[in-house]
Amino acid sequence: METIENDERQEVYGKAVRAGKRTYYFDVKQTRNNDFYITITESKKSSEISDNKKGYEKHKIFLYKEDFEKFSTCLSDVIAYIKDKKA
Repeated sequence: METIENDERQEVYGKAVRAGKRTYYFDVKQTRNNDFYITITESKKSSEISDNKKGYEKHKIFLYKEDFEKFSTCLSDVIAYIKDKKA
């Protein structure tokens, strides 16, 4: 396994979803113990200007495999609720 700076873990798979002014990145990463986890990153252009350059705001969630089922069930329930109320 290659050495990765700043204690970043190796990315093994990723997908991105563009949604208006935001982009969501879903990345599968590998731990030192060869286990997998997911990072979900929301990225959007920042309104602040630093050194005459616009930057990006990023917010990240780490999701570990022991939580996949609960997270998936809860997300599905919330989406179903919204679809039902807005139908």
